[in-house]
Amino acid sequence: MTFRSKTAWFFGWAWLVFVVANTVELIVRGRLPSALVVGAVLGFVTWMTYLLALRPATITEQGGVRVRNPFRTAYLPWSAIDDVTVTSAITITSGDLTVRCWTPMPTARERAKSLRQQNRQVKRGRYPTSEPTLTKGERAAREAMAGRTHADWVADEIKELATVRKRESTGEPTVTWAIDAFAATAAFLALVVATIIVL
Repeated sequence: MTFRSKTAWFFGWAWLVFVVANTVELIVRGRLPSALVVGAVLGFVTWMTYLLALRPATITEQGGVRVRNPFRTAYLPWSAIDDVTVTSAITITSGDLTVRCWTPMPTARERAKSLRQQNRQVKRGRYPTSEPTLTKGERAAREAMAGRTHADWVADEIKELATVRKRESTGEPTVTWAIDAFAATAAFLALVVATIIVL
């Protein structure tokens, strides 16, 4: 299963559609050197969009979890995961290795919204309502979910999978450079160099 920011992913692909349409327009009607300057600006924003919105993902697989950050990819087998915590990001610990997930990120706004919803539901209980009365267990579950974000849920999912599948996986954690990220960077830099030469 792949976890990422759905908003970033949506706007990332929307930006790529916009760039394709504008690139066709520049090729058909653009004039040098202004077309190259506009192309370089589009290239810069596209490069940043790819690195920060489209590439990052946290992927749970049969044998472990794969964390794709802008320039690196880490793979941690379930058997190698020691702990999963959430602060400003999901952090997975494996021995001396610590991997921070770029997505999904817990935001203060999302946490505050979850707390507000919890408080609103608690206040409703003081007044007559047509809603069914919650059992003690249901109230406890609702209180346990207060202030939780999507990142907290993903961290719990990773912890559970690491516990359940620990005996089914083997191997050592690996961290590699992301070739696609460097290829995108090289393409952007080539466009910048071409623009400077033409100007």
